[in-house]
Amino acid sequence: MIGTLVNVAAILVGGFLGLLLGSKIKKQFNQTVINGLGLFTFAYAISLFLKTENALIVLGSLLIGMLLGEWWRIEDGLTHIGVKLEAKFNRGDGSEDTTRFIKGFLTSTLLFCIGPMAILGSIQDGLTGDYNTLLIKSVLDGFAALAFASSLGVGVLFSAIPVFLYQGGITLLAEQVQKVATTSMMNELSATGGVILAGLAISNILEIKKIRTGSFLPALLIAPLLVFLISFFK
Repeated sequence: MIGTLVNVAAILVGGFLGLLLGSKIKKQFNQTVINGLGLFTFAYAISLFLKTENALIVLGSLLIGMLLGEWWRIEDGLTHIGVKLEAKFNRGDGSEDTTRFIKGFLTSTLLFCIGPMAILGSIQDGLTGDYNTLLIKSVLDGFAALAFASSLGVGVLFSAIPVFLYQGGITLLAEQVQKVATTSMMNELSATGGVILAGLAISNILEIKKIRTGSFLPALLIAPLLVFLISFFK
């Protein structure tokens, strides 16, 4: 759990610095930083997708995951959580404050939770106590939190909660996960996560087109499951 705690601390420190420096950072400069993060996220997403051994598994995972995500209303659920947190801790008087809080919460939560570094780093931390991967992720998340908080506000800080629950849960279950996970499973999970990250970059960071990215999250579970099922027919 050490790696996860360091990651959470980095998000909080970066977020607080972003809030403190927000008024001192020029809007144009801040937008350039966010665009840079968006471009890097998109490029990183492509590199993850290229790890796939079977693109049809990624496609099937996304389609099934999207159907489950819309059925379970995951995007709406994340939005509802953001609204509740905003109402309790960030009592804005206008709808613009609420929208800004929700956007900060959703964008940072999805960015910090999706990706092989969160999963593999948490597994390493749980099994061997090696949290170097999570330390690298912490540095990246800290700078991202600073940039996001300076423009999107306090909602970014609350992304530390799902990050702690998500990565901490994986760490605690690492031994059980490792018993059934194979290299192919992890490759397809990473590739599927890459596509979702690309959607996040396009929708929430670069703001090119709105995509209900949260609805695709179940695909991260479907991908290794499909690999497992297909292995029986080989």
